[in-house]
Amino acid sequence: MHGAFTELALMLLVSALAGALFVRARQPVLIAYIVVGIAVGPALLGLVSAQDQVDLLAQVGVAVLLFAVGLKLDLHHVRHIGPVALATGLGQLGFTIAIGFALLLALGRGWLEALYVAVALTFSSTIIIVKLLSDKRELDTLHGRIAVGFLIVQDLAVVIAMMAMSALRGAEGGAAWWTVALSLAGRLAAAAALLYVLMRWVLPTVVGTMARSQELLLVFAVAWGVALAALGEWAGFSKEAGAFLAGFSLASTPYREAMNARLTGLRDFLLLFFFIDLGAKLEFSTLGAELGPALLLSVFVLVGNPLIVMAIMGWMGYRKRTGFMAGLTVAQISEFSIVFVAMGITLGHVGLPALGLTTLVGLITITLSTYMILYSQPLYERLAPWLGAFERRQPLREMAAEREPAAHGPVEAVVCGLGRYGSRLLLQLRAAGIEVVGVDFDPEVVRRLRQRGLPVLYGDTEDPEFLQTLPLARARWFVTTLPQWEANRQLLQALRSAGYGGRVAAAARDDRHRHELGRAGVDSILHPFDDAADHAAQGLVRALRPLEDPS
Repeated sequence: MHGAFTELALMLLVSALAGALFVRARQPVLIAYIVVGIAVGPALLGLVSAQDQVDLLAQVGVAVLLFAVGLKLDLHHVRHIGPVALATGLGQLGFTIAIGFALLLALGRGWLEALYVAVALTFSSTIIIVKLLSDKRELDTLHGRIAVGFLIVQDLAVVIAMMAMSALRGAEGGAAWWTVALSLAGRLAAAAALLYVLMRWVLPTVVGTMARSQELLLVFAVAWGVALAALGEWAGFSKEAGAFLAGFSLASTPYREAMNARLTGLRDFLLLFFFIDLGAKLEFSTLGAELGPALLLSVFVLVGNPLIVMAIMGWMGYRKRTGFMAGLTVAQISEFSIVFVAMGITLGHVGLPALGLTTLVGLITITLSTYMILYSQPLYERLAPWLGAFERRQPLREMAAEREPAAHGPVEAVVCGLGRYGSRLLLQLRAAGIEVVGVDFDPEVVRRLRQRGLPVLYGDTEDPEFLQTLPLARARWFVTTLPQWEANRQLLQALRSAGYGGRVAAAARDDRHRHELGRAGVDSILHPFDDAADHAAQGLVRALRPLEDPS
């Protein structure tokens, strides 16, 4: 055990150093963990022999991951998945599986291996996408909300796929397909009935008791997830499906957020061992043989998946920019893809070559798509002239807001970008008697603010033709709260092209943003976070000063 402890310590140290390098390169740390596993495993340095201990921690990590996914999917969210997210998610799943399956068959793979890898190609990383969109402050944009919606659809599809593949064990054992189908349906019905009873009468009381101690709540969450993972495997599903159902059973309790917050660090720590274990099991000979197919499938994921999403969203009436930005979020496969194929190895359906192929595709697509999302605006600017095929002549859904024109006369100021900061700014200027109009390209934001009686226009201010329609002639100030410098850069160029002669104010989100805005000659730079902190501090000083000054 002393040797195993030393090896685990070495892996943690190397993983931390490698992770720091990958974060500096703006890459997800899970890629660093896989690289560390390959380096310390038998394929390269052979420094780790404690495979059993690492494998056990990896299995617990996968169970905690699926438990955390189920914990986020409460019934309210599932019932309110938007029709756009549902149609886009299901459409992307269907097309990607069909085309990927055909490609893999053409590459000479068996039908079961082709099916496993094709399904794996459909899953995008919720963790990575949400973090990237959050860092870019795009979670609340139209394309951000749609992307999060079809990522939820994908998470549900992961579990359904795991259950379906687990059922194939009976079919391969010689049982008739209808027998397997009936067995699966019976087990699903029994699981649903058990979950209903637990969620309705048992778990609320148990969780309420456990929640009296935050430490005990965490222990109970992990125990419940791992216990149902074991039960799921015993019932003929899989550990992963059982862990997901464990999380789903607690998702409607009022302690969901507390459990999820405490599980995040533990989940990430245990997943480190899963990816190290994965890398340690891969051999260079296997990876080398899969390099050609991996490149082909990576091109399909990086290019084909976004095109599928753009085609579906364009057909549904969204503009090409919205479809492009949402489509980039599916230009990679996820940790679930690797977990799914690894489960196939456990079930005896596929071998290590399938796992090596999926891992290579994951490494390539996650690395490249990260930069595609980070630099989505410049990428869109370059590709926009060729994306017209993915937009209707009349993009009905986004034009719905345009059909409700907000009447306005001459204005003194225009506020562009109506998130929380921009809409509050618009409201305060309006309350002060300033003739102001707001602009946003999210139809739902426009509709909501119009219902509050605010003068808001729908449109993309990065489009010079749209700027020509704004009441800029007498406007003295144009205020932009767009969170990204690239979007502001194009907006400033469009304002100059439109002949705007007034002054410009811009909200800076970080030091780089502030520096670039200053170089661009913006007249006034707003500091939302600093200003809010200064205002709060002044209020506290006024409240504390009487206590400090008796006079």
